Amino acid sequence: MSSQVLVEKKKLEHPPRDIRYLGDRDLRQSAKRVAQVDADIRQLVREMLQSMYTADGIGLAAPQVGVQKQVIVVDCDLENPATPPLVLINPAIKKFGGDECTYQEGCLSIPGVYLDVKRPEIIEVAFKDERGRPQKMTAKGIISRCIQHEMDHLKGVLFVDRVENHLALTEELTKQGFSTKDVKSML
Repeated sequence: MSSQVLVEKKKLEHPPRDIRYLGDRDLRQSAKRVAQVDADIRQLVREMLQSMYTADGIGLAAPQVGVQKQVIVVDCDLENPATPPLVLINPAIKKFGGDECTYQEGCLSIPGVYLDVKRPEIIEVAFKDERGRPQKMTAKGIISRCIQHEMDHLKGVLFVDRVENHLALTEELTKQGFSTKDVKSML
């Protein structure tokens, strides 16, 4: 099974898509379901992957590049060119499992900010792949966390909205030149 969206895992001088930053209204909108997985969606996925690799990211959601569609890409094995990225279209978490774990997260839309976020350790997620075929997988560890983080973007939620330590949040955002007024706390 070869992917139709493989791209080289390298930095480009000019990535095809600009990543939006905290404060941009595109990041706070809910993405729409993809009606049909076609060549345009596969091209979007290619461009998202190229932009993600250029920014040294392990995950990217379409709203982060200004496209309000339920498309996310994940690659937690950047060093291995043989490992294909995950492409999740219209993803839905069917089940949570394991303990809630706290782990430091960052985001390409909030560069330089890394803070602890609590999330379930294991998820079962249903989605369509880049060919439009229904898929289901169980993810744990960093892949589970990355999928949950990117799926939040599809609902207009950013990881800073889930940070419990408001003092650290304020310090980190201020240090990187972001405003706390752009955080929409979920706690």
